[in-house]
Amino acid sequence: MRRFLTPGWLGLHALALVLCGAFLGFGWWQFDRAQGGNDRSWAYTFEWPIFAIFVIVMWVKMIRDERAGVRPAPRTIEEPAEAEVKREIIRQQEEADPALAAYNRYLARLNSESRGRG
Repeated sequence: MRRFLTPGWLGLHALALVLCGAFLGFGWWQFDRAQGGNDRSWAYTFEWPIFAIFVIVMWVKMIRDERAGVRPAPRTIEEPAEAEVKREIIRQQEEADPALAAYNRYLARLNSESRGRG
């Protein structure tokens, strides 16, 4: 349980409390406006507490994931077989048309150089 008392987690706990308090406060404010005759505020009276519930659900999910040791999935997953298939396709295309292969290598080089500048 000490891992939930680190500065990062304390910040998340504080953020969850502030957001829930703010959302419930906004809901109460809209309820007062709705009772004053603003019909549109009735929808917001129920919407803001739903946002607070969402914050609580996500906070609980983050804690459960941390306790279970769940880590975020990598952004890109490339199977070894997929890379092998791509290389084979490229090799076959280069054998079929060497001029096109040279042009594609030129475009790939330009693309990699432009990424280095950005």
